Amino acid sequence: MISSSSVFTSRVHAPCKAQPHPTPTLWSALLLCGALVLQGCSVLSPRPGAEPAAAVTTEDQPAFSLEVKAPDSVRDTLERHLELQRFRLLPDLQNEELRRLLHAADANARELLGTLGYFAPTIAIELREAAAPQPPYAVTITVEPGPQTRVTQADIRLTEGAETEPGARVRQLQRVESNWALPAGSPFTQGAWSGAKSSGLRQLQVRSYPTASIASSRAEVDADTHEAKLAVTYDPGPPYRFGPLQVRGSQRYDPDGARRLARLPTGSVYDEAEMLDAQQRLASSGYYDAVFLTLDTESPNPQAAPVIAQVREAKLQKLVFGAGLSTDSGPRLSVDHSHNQWPTHGWRAVNKLSLDKKAQQLGTGWTALPNDNGWRWFTSALAQRQQTGDYDVNSVEVLGGRSKSTKNIDRTYFLRYDATRPQGLNAPADSAALSANYGWTGRYFNSNTAPTRGWGIAVELGAGMTLRPERNPFTRTLVRWQSFFPAGRVEADDGVARTARISVRTEVGAVLARDSAEIPVTQLFLTGGDTTVRGYSYRSIGARTQNNQLYGGRYMGVASVEWQRPITYRGNMTDWENTLFVDAGAVADRAGDLDPRVGVGTGVRWRSPVGPLQADLAWGVQSKQLRLHLRLGFTF
Repeated sequence: MISSSSVFTSRVHAPCKAQPHPTPTLWSALLLCGALVLQGCSVLSPRPGAEPAAAVTTEDQPAFSLEVKAPDSVRDTLERHLELQRFRLLPDLQNEELRRLLHAADANARELLGTLGYFAPTIAIELREAAAPQPPYAVTITVEPGPQTRVTQADIRLTEGAETEPGARVRQLQRVESNWALPAGSPFTQGAWSGAKSSGLRQLQVRSYPTASIASSRAEVDADTHEAKLAVTYDPGPPYRFGPLQVRGSQRYDPDGARRLARLPTGSVYDEAEMLDAQQRLASSGYYDAVFLTLDTESPNPQAAPVIAQVREAKLQKLVFGAGLSTDSGPRLSVDHSHNQWPTHGWRAVNKLSLDKKAQQLGTGWTALPNDNGWRWFTSALAQRQQTGDYDVNSVEVLGGRSKSTKNIDRTYFLRYDATRPQGLNAPADSAALSANYGWTGRYFNSNTAPTRGWGIAVELGAGMTLRPERNPFTRTLVRWQSFFPAGRVEADDGVARTARISVRTEVGAVLARDSAEIPVTQLFLTGGDTTVRGYSYRSIGARTQNNQLYGGRYMGVASVEWQRPITYRGNMTDWENTLFVDAGAVADRAGDLDPRVGVGTGVRWRSPVGPLQADLAWGVQSKQLRLHLRLGFTF
């Protein structure tokens, strides 16, 4: 029988080197196997004439209760992973087996503590009888983990090998070292050690060395001094460069057109991000329903390794019906028809009909495949009836030109024709204009769909001539800028951390012409709404006509400052953020008449797969109205 109170105590009297001795894992495995073998023997092969040992429990009651007394830093791991937990509910656990499991628990606990960096713990295991209706026995494990082992040295090396680009191997090694996740002074844990090795390997694999591997690794732990010396050697393999793009699965569309759409930098050093960008460009082109790019690492020439594009082509024609809701313009219905290869010249045509409370549009857009230099021709036409200030305006817009997109920069130049007919009491005169325009946009965000750092700037320049009611020259300029600035880190109890930030956005526009020039309102400015000045309705901030009616203006200024902070819940990092913001915007026909309208508010963001889902509640200081603004995604 087990005595009513037994104590199994294990103390480390002389700390020793952790490496030379057998690991706790081996002892735990041997003891556990022995316990199971003996258990099997006692159940299956009892001695002749021997009385069966009394069982500790019945099928309706656990064999014993288990309590772990330890600091928070180790208690959860012990409670979750101690081998004793597996046997607590066995209905036929015998007394002898329980004793053996308690002895094995010491080695098991040491093994678990070692994974957390504690190699000199003091462990006491106590077994006592428990009063009914509790399980018949109670096990208490008391742990004093002792000092946590810390890293004192990390030796990171690359194996020797051929290198076609002098200095590249040194730069890659420096990159791994600078981003090493376990620098000197860091607590040593098995999970952190495995993560650091994997992270270093990824640093090599994402650029130049996609076949890199870990050649060897070693962690020397000194239990006397609680110090760990780390060493890892990576085998980078040969350096790779992008070879030609090979399109597989193409039947309807020209594979050469796919190569021009992907814009893969053939001949450049392999970069995983570049390959993913090329994949995204193909996927978003409209020609393919699915795209997957891989580097052919079996190529005999790593300096020109082919990139395989496995594609599933989209249908030649597609008809899409849509319905939506916007806090700017209310419910919306739309019909889109696309033709990916128009018979006469092979251009892609997209036709669209859209109806909502404030605008009704019918448009068509045509784009050609890019040439070898990346430039592509495009043309479009749009007829719409739109609520513009206090007027309803019928307008026609036709433009045509060329555009080019690279990794960070979009450029376009085009001719544009505008004709407008305002309707309403004392409406402005009908007008038309022809202009030449140039646009340049630079995006340097860490993500174009959900950025948290970086900046972007866009510039639009135009010069033209009004055609009616009389001819007058004019110029038009619009500059947009947005940037994210770090504002501290938010760290959850689970160790996950994200950066809080401040988003600053501004927009400035000007149309220069004679006072008597009738500029089409499609070339003038209005602001207000979800993406500009919150707290005001869509395009409700504008200039005033001589009859004090709201209309487009020649000058515009918009500014916004927004604080964005990740939200933690019960110690865990969530996909939600909260915001505080101040927006201001003004439109006038003279720069000196600009009178800002201010909106203040708060909101939440959810990190969805397609970009942030934004819900903002804003108060218009001048309008004295509270408005809800909803928006999905980020665009610049």
